[in-house]
Amino acid sequence: MTGRLVALDVPAGPAFVDALTRTWDDGDAAFPVDQRLPPASKSAQLAALAVTVVRDTEGLEHRRPGSRPMEDGDALVVATSGSTGEPKGVVLTHDAVAASAAATSARLEVTGRDHWLACLPLSHVGGLAVVTRALCTGTGLTVLPRFDPVAVQSASATLVSLVATALRRIDATSFRRVVLGGAAPPDDLPANVVTTYGMTETGSGIVYDGVPLDGVEVRLAEDGEIHVRGPMLLRAYRRADADVDPTASGWLATGDLGRWLPDGRLAVDGRRSDLIISGGENVWPEPVERAIRADTRVADVAVAGTPDAEWGHVVTAYVVVAGPEAPSLDDLRRAVREVLPAYCAPRALQLVDSIPTTPLGKPQRSALRPVATPS
Repeated sequence: MTGRLVALDVPAGPAFVDALTRTWDDGDAAFPVDQRLPPASKSAQLAALAVTVVRDTEGLEHRRPGSRPMEDGDALVVATSGSTGEPKGVVLTHDAVAASAAATSARLEVTGRDHWLACLPLSHVGGLAVVTRALCTGTGLTVLPRFDPVAVQSASATLVSLVATALRRIDATSFRRVVLGGAAPPDDLPANVVTTYGMTETGSGIVYDGVPLDGVEVRLAEDGEIHVRGPMLLRAYRRADADVDPTASGWLATGDLGRWLPDGRLAVDGRRSDLIISGGENVWPEPVERAIRADTRVADVAVAGTPDAEWGHVVTAYVVVAGPEAPSLDDLRRAVREVLPAYCAPRALQLVDSIPTTPLGKPQRSALRPVATPS
């Protein structure tokens, strides 16, 4: 072990790209710091990952106590809490980053005429991978400080990575290809949008429109859990005291459940922890949410299970109202029963001001809590 872990506490933009390039040139690994975190959360994350130094916007380095070196060949550490909420870092090697860049570029048929636009948070792999694949392939790159519809639309780029909430705010047809990840995609996608499946541990999307990238293998366990392997997978999880390799068998168990479609494509149903078992029936939240969104009075919705003595869990809809009139529970139940089995219809409704989401737009279902009705 010889390299340092350098935390890049630098906003998104050309300065971040320069800081990342300098870190790699020095033989160190980079950890992009989430610029939205308060100081206490930043400090806790730096300690949890045993960072060596923090590089600031001026290029100055600030040494941290309790550091631990990286292994030779390590390129990135990307923070993730997974399903446990415990801070940990996904370690990606230079070989893994290069393999991801090559496979995604080949599938998208990237040429020297293309230009990437990065507008998602660089502390998350969905945004960071745009930067790294551009650097690895020598493709043109523009990095915006944040997602802004006007800036995105006016950028002279042919390729962009987005999440569903961002896609709805732009004219996607102005790009040659839009790589869509994060939350479930809308039903009416333009032909140039490519839906992806992947996670931090896979270095970005590894399944495009249901088809694994070249070099990626996918298998389903007996219970439907998706297992993957390929050259772009993580080397280990990094914690303060030690690295932990979750791929000792060569396969990564993703915690997601899926199935093969008749045409051979992979369909991802969702996180195992998101599955609601109500009265012995399996209910996936996303199809229920799509049915509820058809009601024009619904601005946003998330569905989760609430423990119940009779049903095990009941399907609960958390709804943000679009106007002065709120839909009733009966309204939502009718809408869901029109397109899904009756057992998928919500049995409880909570009106909320907003839906908690991850930075990439996925609902944080674990943060949804039913509010008791005053007696």
